[in-house]
Amino acid sequence: MSKRDYYKVLDVARTATEAEIKKAYRRLAMKYHPDRNPNDQEAEEKFKEAKEAYEVLTDPQRRAIYDQHGHEGLAARGGGGFGAADAFSDIFGDVFGDIFGAGRRGGGRQVYRGADLRYDLELDLEQAVFGHNATIEFTTLGECEPCNGTGAAPGSKTVTCETCNGIGQVRIQQGFFAVQQTCPRCKGRGQTITQPCDTCLGQGRVRKKKTLNVKVPEGVDTGDRIRLAGEGEVGRNGGPPGDLYVEIRVREHPIFERDGPHLSCEVPVSFVIAALGGTVEVPTLGGTVELKIPAETQSGRIFRLREKGVKPVRGGQKGDLFCRVVVETPVNLTEEQKDLLRQFDATMRKSKRDHSPRESTWLDGVKRFFETIKS
Repeated sequence: MSKRDYYKVLDVARTATEAEIKKAYRRLAMKYHPDRNPNDQEAEEKFKEAKEAYEVLTDPQRRAIYDQHGHEGLAARGGGGFGAADAFSDIFGDVFGDIFGAGRRGGGRQVYRGADLRYDLELDLEQAVFGHNATIEFTTLGECEPCNGTGAAPGSKTVTCETCNGIGQVRIQQGFFAVQQTCPRCKGRGQTITQPCDTCLGQGRVRKKKTLNVKVPEGVDTGDRIRLAGEGEVGRNGGPPGDLYVEIRVREHPIFERDGPHLSCEVPVSFVIAALGGTVEVPTLGGTVELKIPAETQSGRIFRLREKGVKPVRGGQKGDLFCRVVVETPVNLTEEQKDLLRQFDATMRKSKRDHSPRESTWLDGVKRFFETIKS
C-alpha cells in the first residue's frame, strides 16, 4: 500500500466532495493509464496509486478511518487490499472489460468507459491536400452538470446498495461454478439513489451538443481517420471517456481525379495544336503551368508533370500529375470554314497512308476480317 497522502495524490482538499474526487481521479487515470503509457513503469505506479486513493476516499467508512487514523488505521482494519473474491472480480473486470467494453471496479463501484464516436467530415480536394482547420458540431452523452454525474438530485444522499453491499457486483452460484455479474439493482454503482436527478433521471449523463476544432493534416484522403482522445461519450460511474474518430471523405473535384499521391486530368487541345504542336495552359493545385504539345500528338496521349500531385499524409515522395490529351473536334463552323476543311481533306486523300497511318491500318484490318469470313 502507498504511504503517500491520498488527498495529495489526487490533488484535492481534505474537504473534497465525492464528485470532486471522482473528477480528479478521472483526470489522473486518463493521464497515467497503462494503455496510454505502454512499458512505462512510473506511469503504471502513479495509476495504481491514484486508483488506491480513489477507492479509499470514495468509500465513506474507509475514508472516515483514514481521516482519523491514517494508513495505520486502514491496515489495522484489514482494508488495505482486496480479498480473494475481490481480487478475482478486479482481474475479471480488467481483462474482459478491455475486450468487451465492460466496466472496471473502482471505489466500490463498477466503472464503464464511454463509447467511441465517429464523425464523417467532408473536405474539398484542396483542403485535403493542403490541410484544413475544421469546426465540427456533434451530439454526445456528457456529464450531467446539476448532479456532477452522480445521478442523484443536488442535496440528496446515496446509500450503500443492499443487494451487493456496495461492491457493485453480485456472485451467482451455478453448481460448481460461481459467476460474478453487475448488480442489477444499482447497475454497478455500489450505491442506490434515493432521489434521482430531475435533469438526467438518475443516469448521470445527458445528451449535449459539442463543438470542436479539428486540425486536418496535409495529404489526407478518403478513408483516413483522425483520433481525438477523450472526446467521445463520457464514462459511467467515473469511467474514462471514449474517443472521437473523425473519418475523412473527399468530395469529387470538377477537374482532378486522385489516386493515392497522384492526380490526373484531361487536357482538351485544338485540332491545329495537336497537328502542328504548341503550348497549352494546364491547371495544377499550385497554379497553372505551360505544357508543350509536340506536333502530331494523338488524342489519349498522356503527359507526366513530376511532383505536381499530393504529398502523402504518412510521408514519402510527392506524387505526379498525369495529363491526358483530348483532341477537340471544332464545332459551330461557318460555311467558309467548312469549305476550307473540305479542301484540306481533299489534299489529305491523295496520300492518305502518309497522313493517317492509324486509319489506314485499321481499314486494312477490317478488309482482312471480311475476307476471312467469306473464305
